[in-house]
Amino acid sequence: MVHVYIDGASAGDPGPSGAGVLINYKNGEVEHHSLPLEDMSNHEAEYEALLYALHLCIQKEIKMASFRTDSKLIDDAIEKRYVKNKKFQAYLDKALLQIEQFDLFFMKWVPSSQNKAADALARQAIQKSRK
Repeated sequence: MVHVYIDGASAGDPGPSGAGVLINYKNGEVEHHSLPLEDMSNHEAEYEALLYALHLCIQKEIKMASFRTDSKLIDDAIEKRYVKNKKFQAYLDKALLQIEQFDLFFMKWVPSSQNKAADALARQAIQKSRK
C-alpha cells in the first residue's frame, strides 16, 4: 500500500499558500510534489493539498493508499464525512468523490513531527509562488 503524506501551508491568513505531497511507494521509490497556490487560509491550503494528492494518485492509477495528515480538520472531515464550517463543504464533496475511485483508502492523523517532509514541500511552494 502506498503512503501519501499531505500538508498545506499559508504565509498569512489569507496569504500566499502552498501544498506539499510526498508519495512513498514502499519499494524505495518516493515522489515529492510542491504546488504553489493562490492567497488563501491555511485550512483551504490543507484541503487543496488533499485534492492535489488525490488527483496525483488517481492519475498514477494508485488504487490503495493510506493518506497521512497533521491536520485534525482534514482527518475529521474525511472520517466523519462532515464539515462544521460550510465554507469547506465543496472541498469535502470533491474529496469524497475522488476517494470513491480507490479500492482501499485510509486517512490517518499524524503529529507534525511525522509530516515534516510534506510541510517542507508546502513551504517550498509558497516560496515558488512569491517569485
